[in-house]
Amino acid sequence: MAVLQDSFGRVVDDLRISITDRCNFRCIYCMPEHGMQWLPKKEILSYEEILRIARVMFDLGVITVRLTGGEPLVRPEMETLVRGLHALKPDLDLSMTTNGFFLEEKAARLAAGGLKRVNVSLDSMHPDRFERMVRVDRRFYTKVLEGLDAALAAGLGPVKVNVVLMKGYNEDEVLDFARLARDRDVQVRFIEFMPLDAEGGWTRDLVVPGDDVFRQIHRVYPLEPVVEPHPEPATRFRFRDGRGGVGFINSVTEPFCSSCNRMRLTADGQIRTCLFSTREHDVKSLLRAGATDAELKRFITRLVWTKEPGHRINEPDFIRPDRSMSAIGG
Repeated sequence: MAVLQDSFGRVVDDLRISITDRCNFRCIYCMPEHGMQWLPKKEILSYEEILRIARVMFDLGVITVRLTGGEPLVRPEMETLVRGLHALKPDLDLSMTTNGFFLEEKAARLAAGGLKRVNVSLDSMHPDRFERMVRVDRRFYTKVLEGLDAALAAGLGPVKVNVVLMKGYNEDEVLDFARLARDRDVQVRFIEFMPLDAEGGWTRDLVVPGDDVFRQIHRVYPLEPVVEPHPEPATRFRFRDGRGGVGFINSVTEPFCSSCNRMRLTADGQIRTCLFSTREHDVKSLLRAGATDAELKRFITRLVWTKEPGHRINEPDFIRPDRSMSAIGG
């Protein structure tokens, strides 16, 4: 089996696949509230095209796939893609990031199709704040919690809850989320706010440092580290006296670029070697022009070699990507 390696010696074996740029939520750290221009349907990769690219990637050593969006479950028949990926590689570590809205009705079918785990985005434990951050009716908050419970019931565990902390919005809910982790036996991951919002409102002043969050939890609910067998973006901890745990993705204050093993496939068929890439690699055009598997492998191997050393958020010459999180894929 081939191995995808960049010029810095990092092995790239984790693929994030965005299957749509559309979403039924309008999270402030991701999308504009109004006026989002969706990609035309003809520009979106079909499930067959995604499976073709995935098969080539598996031959090149990819062992982990995360399905993202937008909101992946707004795309019809998502279970078809899950089953197809599972059939290509039955031992695939296949997961999905979702806002949870559709999980109550789809979790069991996704699990039966081969999905292993889900990350559910939930940025507030208070319906009014949920409405402010997600910019949908606060009644949807209940749907997300029901989806979380459905994922647990379907065995899509460990279920992870993604929380983007922002000063002035939800930074005082840290212990509420710690209690959620303990009560529901889930992994809550605190994610530092990154400059990927569509409206360009990011400033470092809005970032809640992960170290501050850790100390706040550790004072009340003592934590101990979890040793990961494979590279992970989150630094994880378990509660010493109970179930559940927390993780910290400190992309701004403690970049983990030196161990990054990820690349991304956007919904419109562009490969990005970094979340903050300022360039993309058009695999869709190559695919639709009739490229052979060998040609696709050469293309992917060469572009992975050019993977950036890091995102440079903390450098004076940092350049924001042209696309926001929902268009790139989380």
